[in-house]
Amino acid sequence: MTFQPTSAPQPAPRSTRLSVPIDTPPLHDARMLTDGGQLAQINLDGQVYTLRITRAGKLILTK
Repeated sequence: MTFQPTSAPQPAPRSTRLSVPIDTPPLHDARMLTDGGQLAQINLDGQVYTLRITRAGKLILTK
């Protein structure tokens, strides 16, 4: 019979929202969503939406 070492349990990942009140919605940077560009596609329940950043710096979300 050979001994098989087991890995130590890993700690649970720390939440990045610990200091934020629970009812505060997540904050996402639109420039990160568009990967520095002007467009991003967002999927919600199989429906694809397009997020566009205009030249004026406004956001438009279309289906």
